[in-house]
Formats: sequence, C-alpha cells, structure tokens
Amino acid sequence: MFARTLGETSDVVTKEMYTFADRGGDSITLRPEGTAGVARALVSNGLTQNLPQKVFYAGPMFRYERPQRGRQRQFHQIGAELIGADSPLADAEVIALGRHVLSKLGVAHKVVLEINTLGDLQSRNEYRAALVEYFTANRDSLSDDSQMRLDRNPMRILDSKDPGDKNLVANAPKIDPYLSSSARHFYDSVRRYLELFNISFRENPRIVRGLDYYSHTAFEFVTDKLGAQGTVLAGGRYDGLVTEMGGPATPAIGWAAGIERLAELIDAPPTSRIKIAIVPAFESAEAGAIKLLQDLRDSNYSAEMAYRGNLKRHMERANKIGAVWAVFVPPDPQGDTLFQMKDLQTGEQFEISRPGIFEKLKCSFPTNS
Repeated sequence: MFARTLGETSDVVTKEMYTFADRGGDSITLRPEGTAGVARALVSNGLTQNLPQKVFYAGPMFRYERPQRGRQRQFHQIGAELIGADSPLADAEVIALGRHVLSKLGVAHKVVLEINTLGDLQSRNEYRAALVEYFTANRDSLSDDSQMRLDRNPMRILDSKDPGDKNLVANAPKIDPYLSSSARHFYDSVRRYLELFNISFRENPRIVRGLDYYSHTAFEFVTDKLGAQGTVLAGGRYDGLVTEMGGPATPAIGWAAGIERLAELIDAPPTSRIKIAIVPAFESAEAGAIKLLQDLRDSNYSAEMAYRGNLKRHMERANKIGAVWAVFVPPDPQGDTLFQMKDLQTGEQFEISRPGIFEKLKCSFPTNS
C-alpha cells in the first residue's frame, strides 16, 4: 500500500520505511504517512458512494532516517484531504485551510507558499520524455540514486538532494512548455482562486510528485527558520490514487504537516510578569481564598496558594514562587468585605475591596489583562 502511494523508487520506500516480520511471520510496516490509509479506508468502507468527503487525521508516523531538527524517527503529522472534487476551487480551498491552520498557530508570517503544476497525464508524459533526453545526455554526472530514477521515474531527479544532481537540475527543462491547454487553464484557475482567497504565493517549478496518479497542483509552505528542513506543510492533487487502491476514479487533494516542525516555529508563550500569592487569614477563609484564586487565574494572572500551614508557611511559599503581591483573605468574605493586599517588593500593605484587587492589578500590569 505504501509502496504504491509513495513510489517504489522513493527514498521513503527504499531507505526509510520500517518493514519487518512479526512473531507470526506476517509482514508489518509502520506507517510513514497518512494519505494511503485514508484512501484505503475510503475504498474499504464504500465511502466513495457519498462524495465529496472532507476528512482529517493526526497521529504518529515512522521513518528510518538520520534524526534531525524537527524530525525524529517517530514523528507526528496532521493532515487534511478533500476527496471527490475535481475543481481548481477545491485546490485553492485546501491550500487556504492549510494557511488558516498556520495563521491560527501564529506562524503564517514565518512561511511562504510555493506552488507548481504537474499538469495532466498528457503533459507529464511529454515532460517526462524531455527529462529523460536531458538527463540521459548527462547520465555520468548523476548520482547513483538518480541514475536508477532515470530508468524508473525521472521526475524524482528534480527533487534530489545530491549537490551534483542539483547543478544538473538547475538547467533541466521546466514543465510549462509541455502543458496541455486544459492543464494550463486548470493552473491559471488555481492561481486566480488563491488571489481571491487573498493568499500570496510564489511559483517553484521544482516541486514535483513523480507518480502517475499525481496531477495538477503541488504546493509547499516553506520557511527559512528551520535550517535545511524548510517544509512545514505540503500537499497536492492525487486524482489517480483511489483507482490505484482498487476504487473508482475519484479526484482528491490534500496536505500533511509535521507537528514537531510546526512546534519549532511557534514562539514560546510569554511568561507572566506577575505572580500573586493568596493567603487565607484563617481556616474559615479557605473557601473565599479558593474563589479568588480561580477568578485571578481566569483573568490570566498567575496565582498560587499554599495547601497547608500557618501564615509564615504561606509567606515562605509566596517568596519561593517569586510573587509580586500577596492578598490576605478574611474569613467568609462578602461583597463589601475589605481584603489586605501587600506589595512584596516595597512592603507596602493596604486595605482594598475585591473589585479593587483586579483594578489595582490591571493598572499595575496592563499586559496581563
């Protein structure tokens, strides 16, 4: 299943996939990605009878590769698939969803959307022939892996990481002259819809998917904040995959994103600049102290209360957590009951109403509100 999805000549299948025999002698593969399982579930459960389908997944994936920043041998992905829609609007909507996720995570300003077209089958066949002609003339300069790809899947050479291959790829033919009129129209429509979604992009003719069931749109959100591993969310259209898995002809497009790489991009949340110690004056003040504790936390303040002990123990706890304020809660506080509030930096202590506590904190530390 994964060999079909990723390609027999892909690095994932030939070098990275964990495949082994279990104790019963059955061949087991740890999943390296999520799309294949979605396609199989679609076919196995007859979901192609009710299209379009919008689905998502999340979970651990496994690849045997050199551990690197944002990618360990067990890593995690989220993914989304739109199955059963062949319109270029669907491509733009799926890309817009990816952009929305990145925006909600607060990292959209750190990434750039790159897009390319793989054309239709006619376009790819003509383009593949041009690549074979070009790379065959330079075969001796190709890496061993790319020489193997030349015989089986020449488009994958465009994605080679070998420095020598990259020099050849820089001058390789591009797909644009080989696009059919319908493929060109599809790509033009995708770009127009992206503009309507107000999504900026740049075109990268080296984004490829080498197998025949991939078509038209390929895209990646990339960043320069993670070193060499710059892709954080990527996807494309795979109209032939469901057929490859034994189902009916079904258009589809989707993407996947690495959670660890996304996490690397997210700025660490600012630590609260103010901590408040809640101190019940007597045991009978505990209920009121707990209520004030929770109300302060709900207002985005960092508040703590010692679980037990006398006044001295409570103040020791306040010093340990670096509290700026201490609020002493009287027994059974009512609406007009006054609290004692102490500035632990200056030693100043004063009476204050319950609403006044929040006003005081808001005026002293407005960024916490």
